[in-house]
Amino acid sequence: MKNVLLATTALIATASVAAAEVKLSGYARFGIGYAEDRSTTNDNIDDTILVSRFRLNIDANAETDAGVKFSARVRLEANEDETNGNAKKAELSGARFSVIYGGLRVDAGNVSGAIDNLADYAGNEPGLEAFISQNAGVDYKILAFDSTKAGSNAAFFQYAVGDLAFGASYDTDPDNGADRWDVSATYTFNNVTAALAYGETEAGDTAGAEDESLAVLTLGAEFGDLSGTLFLADDDVANDDRDGTAYGFSLAYNIGAATTITAAYGDGSADDDEQQYGVGFIYDLGSGASLQGGVAHSERGDEDGRILADFGARFNF
Repeated sequence: MKNVLLATTALIATASVAAAEVKLSGYARFGIGYAEDRSTTNDNIDDTILVSRFRLNIDANAETDAGVKFSARVRLEANEDETNGNAKKAELSGARFSVIYGGLRVDAGNVSGAIDNLADYAGNEPGLEAFISQNAGVDYKILAFDSTKAGSNAAFFQYAVGDLAFGASYDTDPDNGADRWDVSATYTFNNVTAALAYGETEAGDTAGAEDESLAVLTLGAEFGDLSGTLFLADDDVANDDRDGTAYGFSLAYNIGAATTITAAYGDGSADDDEQQYGVGFIYDLGSGASLQGGVAHSERGDEDGRILADFGARFNF
């Protein structure tokens, strides 16, 4: 009887392992980064530094007999200090929990919101560091997964049926009672994807706080070796100098079997919005490795513009 019990216990344990898995994935990048006038307070800091990132996603997954999938993720990430080039230790993120069944997905914990998950929200971002984006003119603070901190304790919902998908997210700041919510809709037809989103942060108990909102429209299309995105947003924030329309576009063009050229432009109508534009390249080395780099211009309001550039290697795992 004892042997039977031991065998039964071993079988149950083996079945549990077979029904669940822990998966590791991520990427690493390293190279040289240049930022004009990197430090305005310390002349000893070079404009050119060693840039790097190590990102490891740790995903625990399980699936029931009925096909309901459960998942949890934490992320371990190490970056350089972009202000002075010093190395920083790896930090662990807060956890994200997910339940997925058919076209329904529910995330809780350290999540990305409906706007951050919106198709083509960032577009093609040139450079090893992806240092510019078509949404540069947006000043509204969206809900996003935090790679090195706890993040917001929030919820995200998405339902997809055929070519149509809907999303929504909600979080609250317990310190001041401010509520933030987003909703989105995405439709794909042939080679074109159109997406709409609206987000709002309702003022909490902080004195002088104001409601803020963001409405976004994105379009993405692929035409053979050429793909591109368009971005348009209405940015309603408390700072009147950053309150207005944001707009931009991005492109990616495969000029050969291994080389892709990227470009992006982002700006806004407000006096103190940020303008960014630049180009980059990706040279595919195979097996998930590539050489990447770019050069860009970044300028906010009436401040002096800065030249940004980088070059290095990236590999996925």
